[in-house]
Amino acid sequence: MIDLLKGVNLYLIGMMGVGKTTVGKLLAQEVGYRFVDTDEIIVKAVGKSINEIFTENGETDFRQLESDVLGQVCAYTKLIVATGGGIVMQQQNWGYLRHGLIVWLDVPIQIILERLAEDHTRPLLQNSDPQGKLSSLLEQRQHKYSQADLHITITATETPEEIATRILTTIPSILKKS
Repeated sequence: MIDLLKGVNLYLIGMMGVGKTTVGKLLAQEVGYRFVDTDEIIVKAVGKSINEIFTENGETDFRQLESDVLGQVCAYTKLIVATGGGIVMQQQNWGYLRHGLIVWLDVPIQIILERLAEDHTRPLLQNSDPQGKLSSLLEQRQHKYSQADLHITITATETPEEIATRILTTIPSILKKS
């Protein structure tokens, strides 16, 4: 797999709660890459939680930070990168993402809701209708997510290990050996 990837980064995209961080860490371990999470980098750089950034600075400032971080990350190779769910909505980010292989982790809304039921760290879900909000966000983002190189639809019974294995076994079908 390492020979096939040739140092190309893997960018994991998808809605919040789909498992980008969990699966990303497993992928990095499996292929011998480093793992980075753009949200974690932002939190460390700013010294505030994502919720605090949204509350104090607004979503627009957060999205700019996200783009800045992605621009810096794509300068490196041999990375598995977990991105924020909305990163696909900024056109400039696609220029960065296209430096690597883009993998869309697609999980049904109902499963995401179950996973995030006790998670109060998601600023976009801090409203009275989280299901409606998730559905609306997915509707806005789905056409962008669908531009990924690899679309992985995840079921409720799949483990992160099974998802990582499925990604790794599917990658050769979209990469050509030279």
